[in-house]
Amino acid sequence: MSTPIFITESAPISAEESTGTRIIVMGAKGRMGSTIVGLIRNDPDAELAAVIERPGNESGLELLGCTVGTDLAEVLPMHPGAVVIDFTAPQASLANARACAANGNPIVIGTTGFAPEELDELRSIAAENPTFWAPNMSVGVNVLLQVLPELVKKLGLDYDIEMVELHHNQKKDAPSGTALKLAECLADAREWDLKEVGTYCREGIIGARPKKEIGVQTIRGGDVVGVHTMYFMGPGERIEVTHQAHSRDTFAQGSIRAAKWMTGRSAGKLYAMADVVAG
Repeated sequence: MSTPIFITESAPISAEESTGTRIIVMGAKGRMGSTIVGLIRNDPDAELAAVIERPGNESGLELLGCTVGTDLAEVLPMHPGAVVIDFTAPQASLANARACAANGNPIVIGTTGFAPEELDELRSIAAENPTFWAPNMSVGVNVLLQVLPELVKKLGLDYDIEMVELHHNQKKDAPSGTALKLAECLADAREWDLKEVGTYCREGIIGARPKKEIGVQTIRGGDVVGVHTMYFMGPGERIEVTHQAHSRDTFAQGSIRAAKWMTGRSAGKLYAMADVVAG
């Protein structure tokens, strides 16, 4: 097991001494991790308790004045009750969720690309320890998830539903977790199973479009943070609903909001952004 680096300027403190929600950030040098770290440091209601990076990549993090480590399991006992924020990769996020469960720390996960069996394990962990997962931390996207079913039902079956999602050229999973969540929401509104009606690629002579279908197309390029456009196409008209993320700050702020909300929550369910939006 790797040995973390502990920075003396940030000795472990109790919850009573804390000035805000204590947060541990995974992958603190990554795109999302560094954004979250910066926002926490400027948030009077949050405190950066610790940062975690892979071995050999932790140089410079000592300037943050908090605990720096390379192994979450070894850092967690120093910060009981601190909330972990994780935007890493499915297997790493599951390992971190297990470590949090072993120590009783809540965890907020924004990782996408989980396989069905990995989500099943995450739900099992959530039954025993406070666990939060959202493929998109944007408040706007999660409000959309609440209002889209009403739009689908009012338009009726005469309207075909399609979606196009656009992300930067470094994104590893496709379609995006947000696109799948939105598509699932749209399918549920029609009482369809997305596994049966989802279409993710079209090529060649495929014939007329089935009425019972939801198309999700993927575009990758440049440094686009995230764009999701849903098309509702009916007789003589088309409705477009677009969500554009202009900055990773949107998702980072959502994760911090979720971390604050998770403080003091009990285990029993896999919490989602809908729970946070609902209060």
